[in-house]
Amino acid sequence: MAGPTIDFWQVRFESGQTPWEREAASPQLLAWLAQGAIQPGERVIVPGCGGGWEVAALAAHGARVSGIDYAPGALARTLARLAPGGLQAALEQADVLHWQPATPVDAIYEQTCLCALHPDHWTRYAAQLHGWLRPGARLLALFMQMRRDSAGQGMVEGPPYHCDINAMRVLFPAQQWEWPKPPFSAVAHPSGAFELAVVLVRR
Repeated sequence: MAGPTIDFWQVRFESGQTPWEREAASPQLLAWLAQGAIQPGERVIVPGCGGGWEVAALAAHGARVSGIDYAPGALARTLARLAPGGLQAALEQADVLHWQPATPVDAIYEQTCLCALHPDHWTRYAAQLHGWLRPGARLLALFMQMRRDSAGQGMVEGPPYHCDINAMRVLFPAQQWEWPKPPFSAVAHPSGAFELAVVLVRR
């Protein structure tokens, strides 16, 4: 498998080497919740849930949330995040490239999973996201903008991998997804890079 392994991520969660985490839920997720992009009671999947900040925020909002990660250390952190507030979420240790929900859901919050996957796996992952959602459901995506000079020589470096918006248009084609009109909001990231906030609707 191209890209980081389970052990790569497990070591980072066990050692606390998680500089990509804000130690709080993403401000963009909180803004989307305030705007009503996800309603209490809706079923939401957080793939690559990591430390669980967003899982906890969604659970506190009243969503029926499932956090998916294949690193046990990530799920342990998420469970610890939920416990103090007595929050409930379904946590599953699984590979997002193969896992399937029992039934299609209402929304997916995609922030840290796509940019953590090697681009060789993006087509499969995008197909998974499409299949997880019911028609008319939403993909709330934060596309990482991590441009590197080495890309000019054809290098593919990460994680995080740069989610070029033109590549995202190909990965999530208009035949399958309804795109909003740009410009898209830029969300500052702890790495010094930024993310583009886009809500796609599954056709």
